[in-house]
Amino acid sequence: MPAFSLAALTVLELAPPALIDVAAACGYDAVGIRLLPTMPGAIAYPLMDDAATLKETLARLDATGIRVADLEVVALRPETDIAAFSAFFETGARLGAEHILVAAYDPDLGRFVDRYAAFCEAAAPYGLTADLEFMPWTYVPDLATASRIVAPMAQANAGILVDALHFDRSRSSVAELGTVPVPRLHYWQLCDGPAERPATTEALIDAARHERMFPGEGGIDLVALARAMPADITISIEVPTVGLARTMGARDRARRALDAARNVIARARDGG
Repeated sequence: MPAFSLAALTVLELAPPALIDVAAACGYDAVGIRLLPTMPGAIAYPLMDDAATLKETLARLDATGIRVADLEVVALRPETDIAAFSAFFETGARLGAEHILVAAYDPDLGRFVDRYAAFCEAAAPYGLTADLEFMPWTYVPDLATASRIVAPMAQANAGILVDALHFDRSRSSVAELGTVPVPRLHYWQLCDGPAERPATTEALIDAARHERMFPGEGGIDLVALARAMPADITISIEVPTVGLARTMGARDRARRALDAARNVIARARDGG
């Protein structure tokens, strides 16, 4: 089995120390930590500005053996200043993080590419990859667009982040995925969703951020996707279930997500 990481969004109510404890108790190998919000006022845990919680987080990592797979969420916008990420990078290095999730919120793709390249260059000395997540509502809406940006980049730490839900909703294909250079795939995100795609952008965003399905319980062909992905990269299990969270605690949801993900990957490997 590959390494499995508990994505921040699966149990976003947990601050990093508690997130790490839940991951360890459930049998995960790693966690993702949301240092920056998806939008102003959204939940995030900016450890670069909270020395006490950062210290506690480092202690929990040391005590449990859990590692930090990725940091979230860097939204590159027209006004983004790359120099402002110094503390973010430094905190990531202290955490031993490996990857950074990057999203494209700049309508000028030429400008975005330049800024993304600069971000990759700034992250590289800290041992961090910068993984561009394509999402249908962003300016990099699908795998084909992400590949056109990332594949030719000179920065070795530039990567493409495949999220199973966005992969399906953007109508990207396994054939397209086969053309992506393997070194550009550093980790990927696993979840499920209904076979029927949302009819509006608003519904698409709401489902992605709040109501996904556990792997294997929806209508996305996760087995085919898993077979197309490199077998040895970390799988981040990202399953926000806001409705279920009203009646089921974070640990039980995290354990259910991991069990479901393992079943999908086992089926992919066994030919089922």
